[in-house]
Amino acid sequence: MAYTNGNLMKSVDWITIAIYLVLVIMGWFSICGASYDYADMDFFSFESRAGKQMVWMGCSVVLGFVLLMLEDKLYDWFAYIFYILMMALLFVTPFLADNTKGSYSWLKFGPVSLQPAEFAKFITALALAKFMNTYGFTMNQLKYSMPVIGMILLPMLLIVLQRETGSALVYLAFFLMLYREGMPGAILFTGISAVIYFVVGIRFSQELMPDECTPIGEFAVFTLITLLSTLLVYVYGQNRKVVQTILLYGAGSILLVELFSVYVIPFNVVIFLYVECGALIMYLLYLSYRERVIRYLYIALFAVGSVSFLYSVDYMFEKLDDHQRVRIEVVLGMKKDLAGAGYNVNQSKIAIGSGGLTGKGFLNGTQTKLKYVPEQDTDFIFCTVGEEQGFVGSAAVLLLYMFLILRLIFLSERQHTRFGRVYGYCVLSIFFFHLFINIGMVLGLTPVIGIPLPFFSYGGSSLWGFTILLFIFLRIDASRSKR
Repeated sequence: MAYTNGNLMKSVDWITIAIYLVLVIMGWFSICGASYDYADMDFFSFESRAGKQMVWMGCSVVLGFVLLMLEDKLYDWFAYIFYILMMALLFVTPFLADNTKGSYSWLKFGPVSLQPAEFAKFITALALAKFMNTYGFTMNQLKYSMPVIGMILLPMLLIVLQRETGSALVYLAFFLMLYREGMPGAILFTGISAVIYFVVGIRFSQELMPDECTPIGEFAVFTLITLLSTLLVYVYGQNRKVVQTILLYGAGSILLVELFSVYVIPFNVVIFLYVECGALIMYLLYLSYRERVIRYLYIALFAVGSVSFLYSVDYMFEKLDDHQRVRIEVVLGMKKDLAGAGYNVNQSKIAIGSGGLTGKGFLNGTQTKLKYVPEQDTDFIFCTVGEEQGFVGSAAVLLLYMFLILRLIFLSERQHTRFGRVYGYCVLSIFFFHLFINIGMVLGLTPVIGIPLPFFSYGGSSLWGFTILLFIFLRIDASRSKR
């Protein structure tokens, strides 16, 4: 039985809508501060960025209302069709789009340009929710987990072909949802380990240990492989004797050999680490065979994969575009390049720091007023908040985002179907990823990968994309009592 409009309006979560409206309005004021100039301060002119954003905002509110009025089952019924059509659109986009700052991801429709990658997020989320709502679904079976991973990787690949690496990386956020839905913690642990290997391996690849023969990066990663493998044995193998053996002969031998290289005969200890890691893998395989415990085999595969990843890092790093590679080097402290790749981040830090505790006031930000920060009304919009509103205003914005994330967790957990819960966690995962990466790159904590701050950054595609993403979930949540 369908809801009447009155019942629907009572069931909609107005708290989330209120947070959404406050963020959108605050975002508009930030765009005003970031984009105005002395010659033209008419914020309501359609020729200005602020005026155009008002049009996007009005359309977004209407779009949100329309999505609430639609029957919630439509999102379930057409999820696969939308996904197929969107993948086709992503595939043809590079052939139809013009070169925009090195990427081929924007389609022009007269005076309007739209980025399909922004809309692919909610469509992928719907398709995942529909597939994972299948009877008997479990992440522990390959016949279910492999299609799910494929559905995430396909849009990532198509967006990478558009030379939009930042937008493609957003799809990694779906793995947070998968963890909630039963993905083994070991997979998440492996992903985090890979990030650590990459950072440590690249950051210290050119530095040497005290023996002046051993690269710190390789030495540190091999030591981490031994320690993390030991941790996995402790958690999953629950064999204290095996843990003690690995620590004694593995980690202990690494320490002794390094001391030998420093004080007796200097040599590249990495040569020994090859042997030590090979011995560790053979020992784990032996334990798996002797004790008939499959988990030792998985830990051995983790060690093998870790070593393989270590030596693929340099190759992958060199294959990145020059500007992407330099940005990572700047974030890791390998280069300063304040006039080049590090310029945006450095100017952003100056703008935020100049705001002090309470900020300089609306339209009084000197750094943003004089256009010192590139992309200050899109990817670096948060620096405008920091300069004009100071620490207090920045903290208020972050608190609003935190309330939104916590509210989405609450709404997701109260869903009566896996479809609603999965989609809800997809929504909050995407918001969290955008927030974490965007704020991180503005503060110089993460690489600059060019993704917008939800509801703040200028642009119709991102605002519409986030609005659709959120309001579909609010419509699904409003009908939870029918299911």
